[in-house]
Amino acid sequence: MSLKDRINQDLKDALKSGDKLRLETIRSIRALILEFEKSGSGKELTPDAEVNMLSGAVKKRKDSIEQFRNAGRIDLAEKEEKELNILLQYLPEQLGEMELNNIIKSIAESVGAASKDDFAKLMPAVMKEVKGKTDGKLVRSLVEKYLGMT
Repeated sequence: MSLKDRINQDLKDALKSGDKLRLETIRSIRALILEFEKSGSGKELTPDAEVNMLSGAVKKRKDSIEQFRNAGRIDLAEKEEKELNILLQYLPEQLGEMELNNIIKSIAESVGAASKDDFAKLMPAVMKEVKGKTDGKLVRSLVEKYLGMT
C-alpha cells in the first residue's frame, strides 16, 4: 500500500474516531503529498520521496519542540511531540544506537575512514545508507565519536 493510500485510509479512520490531533496531523501529511504532486516538477512520488517528505515534517516538529521548550511553552511542546509520534508511524522503523554504530563501523571499514580527516568521506556514505531510518544529528554525533572527534 502506498503512502498516499495509507494516508487516505487513516484519514477516514481518524474522522470516524473523532481523534482531532491525529486527523490534523494526517491532513498535514496529505497536504505535503498534494503539494508534491501539484508542484509541476513531473517527478513521481517514489518511496524515497515519501521518506524525504516525512523526514522533513519530523525535523520541523523536533525543531518546534526544542523552541517551545526553550520558550517555556510546555503545552505546545507536548502537542508537537504527539504529532511527532504520529508522523513516526509512517517512516521506516528507526534504527537503534547499537545498530547505527555497527553500520558506521562497517561503512568506515569499506571507505577506509579512520580519523577525523575522513569525516567528509564517512558521513555522506552513512547518511545514504540510513536515510529516513534515524535522526541526522544522532548519526553526526556517532560518526564524530567513532572518528575520535569528540
